[in-house]
Amino acid sequence: MKIVAVDKTEYIEIVNVWEASVRATHEFLTEADIKFFKPKILNEYLQAVENLWCVKNRQEHIIGFVGVADDNIEMLFISPGNRGKGIGKLLTSYAVEQLGANKVDVNEQNTQAVGFYERLGFKVVSRSEVDGLGKPYPLLHMQL
Repeated sequence: MKIVAVDKTEYIEIVNVWEASVRATHEFLTEADIKFFKPKILNEYLQAVENLWCVKNRQEHIIGFVGVADDNIEMLFISPGNRGKGIGKLLTSYAVEQLGANKVDVNEQNTQAVGFYERLGFKVVSRSEVDGLGKPYPLLHMQL
């Protein structure tokens, strides 16, 4: 698998991977939440990360991506059919080793993600009762 930079023309595909991944892993989000976040991902959050990298399949479709700003993994999403194949670990290693990331914020209710990052050496260093927009989704602040 090869990691490549995401082009702005691929943002719609990135958002589609995000939505499929969120629907598979973020059971705590409502349909209204997904509809709220989807345009924010496309129009704000993707531009906010300094580094946006992805893995594509043989047909050149994006199957996972990571976004990093400063030393924080801001987003890591894998398409549901490609979870468990090492793509998340590959992208996280790239973020850490090549992009200097050593922190990540994880929704506390997303226990799969919490366990994933713990297996990669991240530890919880603090907790917030609400997410960055003040929504009632506690965040675990993790660091290597």
